[in-house]
Amino acid sequence: MATIQNVLSMLIPNGGYVARGDLYEGIEFLECEPITKEQFEAGFAQYDAWKAEQDATKAAARQALLDKLGITQEEAQLLLGGN
Repeated sequence: MATIQNVLSMLIPNGGYVARGDLYEGIEFLECEPITKEQFEAGFAQYDAWKAEQDATKAAARQALLDKLGITQEEAQLLLGGN
Protein backbone atom coordinates (compact mmCIF):
# COMPACT_ATOMS: atom_id res chain seq x y z
CA MET A 1 0.00 0.00 0.00
CA ALA A 2 1.43 3.33 -1.07
CA THR A 3 2.01 6.03 1.51
CA ILE A 4 1.56 9.76 1.02
CA GLN A 5 5.35 10.09 0.82
CA ASN A 6 5.53 7.38 -1.88
CA VAL A 7 2.91 9.15 -3.98
CA LEU A 8 4.42 12.60 -3.56
CA SER A 9 7.89 11.30 -4.42
CA MET A 10 6.47 9.78 -7.60
CA LEU A 11 4.49 12.87 -8.61
CA ILE A 12 7.01 15.50 -7.45
CA PRO A 13 10.41 13.77 -7.55
CA ASN A 14 12.43 16.93 -6.86
CA GLY A 15 10.59 17.75 -3.64
CA GLY A 16 9.69 21.28 -2.72
CA TYR A 17 6.72 20.45 -0.53
CA VAL A 18 5.89 19.68 3.09
CA ALA A 19 3.27 17.07 3.97
CA ARG A 20 1.55 17.19 7.33
CA GLY A 21 -0.65 14.18 7.92
CA ASP A 22 -2.09 11.86 5.30
CA LEU A 23 -4.52 14.17 3.53
CA TYR A 24 -4.11 16.35 0.45
CA GLU A 25 -5.11 19.35 2.53
CA GLY A 26 -1.98 18.84 4.64
CA ILE A 27 0.38 19.35 1.68
CA GLU A 28 2.09 22.72 1.40
CA PHE A 29 3.69 23.37 -1.99
CA LEU A 30 6.74 25.52 -1.28
CA GLU A 31 9.13 25.27 -4.21
CA CYS A 32 7.28 23.15 -6.73
CA GLU A 33 4.34 23.23 -9.06
CA PRO A 34 1.25 22.24 -7.06
CA ILE A 35 -0.59 19.07 -7.99
CA THR A 36 -4.36 18.78 -7.85
CA LYS A 37 -6.28 16.72 -5.35
CA GLU A 38 -7.36 14.50 -8.25
CA GLN A 39 -3.72 13.90 -9.27
CA PHE A 40 -2.84 13.13 -5.66
CA GLU A 41 -5.69 10.62 -5.25
CA ALA A 42 -4.97 8.98 -8.62
CA GLY A 43 -1.34 8.64 -7.58
CA PHE A 44 -2.27 6.00 -5.02
CA ALA A 45 -3.72 3.80 -7.78
CA GLN A 46 -0.71 4.42 -10.05
CA TYR A 47 2.07 3.97 -7.51
CA ASP A 48 2.36 0.17 -7.43
CA ALA A 49 2.71 -0.10 -11.23
CA TRP A 50 5.15 2.83 -11.31
CA LYS A 51 7.27 1.30 -8.53
CA ALA A 52 7.33 -2.10 -10.27
CA GLU A 53 8.50 -0.41 -13.47
CA GLN A 54 11.23 1.48 -11.58
CA ASP A 55 12.40 -1.72 -9.90
CA ALA A 56 12.44 -3.63 -13.21
CA THR A 57 14.44 -0.87 -14.91
CA LYS A 58 16.96 -0.85 -12.07
CA ALA A 59 17.27 -4.66 -12.11
CA ALA A 60 17.78 -4.67 -15.89
CA ALA A 61 20.49 -2.01 -15.62
CA ARG A 62 22.19 -3.98 -12.83
CA GLN A 63 22.08 -7.18 -14.88
CA ALA A 64 23.43 -5.40 -17.97
CA LEU A 65 26.38 -4.15 -15.94
CA LEU A 66 27.04 -7.59 -14.49
CA ASP A 67 26.88 -9.08 -17.99
CA LYS A 68 29.29 -6.43 -19.27
CA LEU A 69 31.70 -7.26 -16.45
CA GLY A 70 31.16 -10.98 -16.93
CA ILE A 71 30.40 -11.65 -13.26
CA THR A 72 27.46 -12.86 -11.21
CA GLN A 73 25.58 -10.93 -8.53
CA GLU A 74 27.29 -13.05 -5.87
CA GLU A 75 30.72 -12.25 -7.30
CA ALA A 76 29.88 -8.55 -7.35
CA GLN A 77 28.85 -8.71 -3.70
CA LEU A 78 32.15 -10.38 -2.84
CA LEU A 79 34.05 -7.64 -4.64
CA LEU A 80 32.10 -4.96 -2.80
CA GLY A 81 32.63 -6.58 0.56
CA GLY A 82 29.04 -7.68 0.98
CA ASN A 83 28.15 -10.86 2.83
